[in-house]
Amino acid sequence: MSATPRGQQQPADDRVPPSAGHVVLVGASLAALHAAETLRQKGFAGRLTLVGAEPHPPYDRPPLSKRVLAGRLSAENTGLPQSIELDAEWRLGVAAVALDTKGKTVTLADGDVLGFDKLLIATGTRARTWPQPAEAALDGVVTIRTRDDARDLRARLAAGPRRVLVIGAGFVGSETASVCRELGLAVTVVERGAAPLAGALGGPAGTAAGRLHRHHGVDLRTSTSVLALEGDSAGRVCRARLSDGDVLEVDVVVAALGAIRNVEWLDGSGLAVDHRGVRCDAFCRAIHDDGRIDDDVLVAGDVACWPHPLFGDEPLAVEHWDNAVRQARVAATTMLHGPVLAHTALPTFWSNQFGVNIKVVGVPSRADQVAVVQGSVRDACFVATYGRAGRLIGALAVNTPRAVDSYAAMINDRAGFPLALNAADAPDPIRILDA
Repeated sequence: MSATPRGQQQPADDRVPPSAGHVVLVGASLAALHAAETLRQKGFAGRLTLVGAEPHPPYDRPPLSKRVLAGRLSAENTGLPQSIELDAEWRLGVAAVALDTKGKTVTLADGDVLGFDKLLIATGTRARTWPQPAEAALDGVVTIRTRDDARDLRARLAAGPRRVLVIGAGFVGSETASVCRELGLAVTVVERGAAPLAGALGGPAGTAAGRLHRHHGVDLRTSTSVLALEGDSAGRVCRARLSDGDVLEVDVVVAALGAIRNVEWLDGSGLAVDHRGVRCDAFCRAIHDDGRIDDDVLVAGDVACWPHPLFGDEPLAVEHWDNAVRQARVAATTMLHGPVLAHTALPTFWSNQFGVNIKVVGVPSRADQVAVVQGSVRDACFVATYGRAGRLIGALAVNTPRAVDSYAAMINDRAGFPLALNAADAPDPIRILDA
């Protein structure tokens, strides 16, 4: 008999999955697709409905700010494959606008009301737009989140703009800047913080990212804000005024300001919802304002906020591909079998920018200390570890992707920080820095 895998509880019995009933999945996304496939794979034979605000079937978002912008992949070719026949009803191009948990109904924007036996909330996030509406409406001021966004921005980049302005140096902003340089375009990145990626990876890694930007010809302005965007007589963006006093002539402005969780449609539902998303337990069951767990309403993907046993001080909200897939499978299992499989997978994500592969595991953003334990930052080939209160909570691998699994195992085993690895390529000495 094999041991129960990490993060999994032994089922109490061998209950047969229900063969009837109606499951509604709101958010025709990566998470919803994997939840639907898991339901069918586990024997659910009832009615299945997927509701999506976008008109497109589920598609892959990570390539949008990488291969699609660079012209190596068309936006139309980002669709996600279906591993099995879902036999589902698709309600695409119509958003959910209200949830009645007592009556077990979802109201759609076209007025239809869907009753459900089980519901998955997987409405994800949307791009945060430029906060000045008149400036955001200028032709050439764009965001990148959807397939349509990527198609539009790709066309603008292919037209050869004089200069692209990227506002925000997180992962999407940095990847966009990288593509601009790959295409030979002049690009300025404006970041209010002290360095790119510092919010996600801490100050020292951000400093290294900043050197990478500048080495590849990015005009990087840190500790700087955009005060105003200006348009010409035809309503096209043409100018940006910066807090450092500069005025830039620009043809395209990419607002890479982070994401907003799509939770407004849940107002009045009684669920515990805030800017971090919809609260749920480790089995993906939604939590009500009064603390009650709802066995019939599940949550997965970017919109979920849940407790992780390794990071118990504050619920996690993770906007990454791997988490959406794993959480969706847990949610589907809970629908069919109850709370037998907990979502305890470590957050893991990756990025490619300026020819560098970046992989991250754990939650570096919560660290108070960081140390490079393998390789060289100067050579852009290293592993940095992140600690909080004397425990390892994250790792960053730059151009060393195979190292991630080992550090993930150490995080799961609650290894102490700093680590004593005695690696052959360890810096001498290893410096412990404030994160």
